Amino acid sequence: MEIERKWLINTIPSDLEQYPHHIIEQGYLNTTPVVRVRRQDELYILTYKGGGMMAREEYNLPLDAESYQHLVAKADGHIISKVRYIIPLDDGLKIELDHFSSPIKDLYLAEIEFESVEQAEAYVPPAWFGRDVTYDPRYHNSVMSKM
Repeated sequence: MEIERKWLINTIPSDLEQYPHHIIEQGYLNTTPVVRVRRQDELYILTYKGGGMMAREEYNLPLDAESYQHLVAKADGHIISKVRYIIPLDDGLKIELDHFSSPIKDLYLAEIEFESVEQAEAYVPPAWFGRDVTYDPRYHNSVMSKM
């Protein structure tokens, strides 16, 4: 089960480059339910995501590079490219701050994954976060791939 909230960003941290980051490319074979293939650095993953906005089923399976290339060529819509920065928080949580470069230029979107729905609902984000878009489907990567 994946439980996460998403926010737009008001202010980009000035020290962003100090944090670990990943280069991500992903394509969607289906959007309802979500079936995605992703290259994250040199890892390749096939993901299934069930319905839902903040909490939904998620299953990941490893792929090899050849299988990824075969499947991503069949993706519907645009291939999404982004850099994901991993920013640790004092409470043991971490911010996954995505900087999109394709198809949405210069969008910054923060995600935080939680252990429970109650923890997610009670969370107060840092002041530099903007509007909560958890329940706005326009900010699901699968929807953005069709823009």
